Amino acid sequence: MRNALGLLLATVVAALAITGVWYWISKPNAAKAAAQSAAVRPSEPAPAPARVAARSTAKDDVEITGTVPAKPAAAPVLPKSSCANPDALGISRTVVVDTKGGPGFGLDHFKQFDFLADREVVLTFDDGPWPVNTPAVLKALADECTTGIFFTIGKHATYHPEILRQVLAAGHVVGVHTWSHVNLNGKKMTDQTAKEELEKGFSAVKFALGSNPAPFFRFPQLQHRPSAVAYLGERNIAMFSCDVDSFDFRSKDADQVVNTVMTGLDKKGKGIILMHDFQKNTALALPTLLRRLKAGGYKVVAMKPKGTLDTLPEYDAMIGQDPKLPTTMTNARPISSVIQTISQ
Repeated sequence: MRNALGLLLATVVAALAITGVWYWISKPNAAKAAAQSAAVRPSEPAPAPARVAARSTAKDDVEITGTVPAKPAAAPVLPKSSCANPDALGISRTVVVDTKGGPGFGLDHFKQFDFLADREVVLTFDDGPWPVNTPAVLKALADECTTGIFFTIGKHATYHPEILRQVLAAGHVVGVHTWSHVNLNGKKMTDQTAKEELEKGFSAVKFALGSNPAPFFRFPQLQHRPSAVAYLGERNIAMFSCDVDSFDFRSKDADQVVNTVMTGLDKKGKGIILMHDFQKNTALALPTLLRRLKAGGYKVVAMKPKGTLDTLPEYDAMIGQDPKLPTTMTNARPISSVIQTISQ
């Protein structure tokens, strides 16, 4: 009896021991076994990251997918606006002009291309560049982050090439307004003399800028000589008249410039505005005028040419060799090629 009880007790103890050893061995290997099991099953890919699908509007009907990040992404850093004035007039849209055949703009003389919508304007300036006044116009435009077209007199470009370069560097379009602002429709004007006025103006502006001007032209006094119109068409140069004339050359003060322009605009509802950066009153009026345009719901359209104006070599040579021109005409050379320190 005693031996039977001892044997039973020994059996129970042995069973408990075996169970403990098995439990201790199998537990840590379970995860290992699972990993090994997964490793020998390459045909079952690991679960892909959760993905979301964002569908655009029915107009596009394009599905865009993106991986969901583990944590919310930081808000994107938006690029800073290049305009420091949050309430600036700005530029509403930009149009590119193909000047082939010499299209005309400005409904006072050219009716075919009426491209401006209601309350849209194009700012244009004639007769520059000129000290004080042109830089003041440039500042007013920069303050409102807007733009214009400058129709430059060739002679003035040779007098003040550094100012004309400021116009171009500020992102404005530089066109041409003849060599000397003569009336091309005058009684004593010949076709050959008119051609020389045009081509010398083109070459002078190119010489002052150091690069080709835009193929944009405005006739002095808006006198459109028929033969010159045909010639500009052959040269693929766009011609500009206007819709609203500021008459700033006869205004007694800046307020009159503003009132004349706004009265014309309110009557026509849109248009190409003719002003002169040569005129002091325009320079003084422009900051107020631009604010009035903004308040009146007007928007500026920028006009850019598709290409540039190719000047004629014979007129380029004529401008470069003219002894009557100021010595600043040599400005195309870098200063290091003109002045060098040989001792210090």
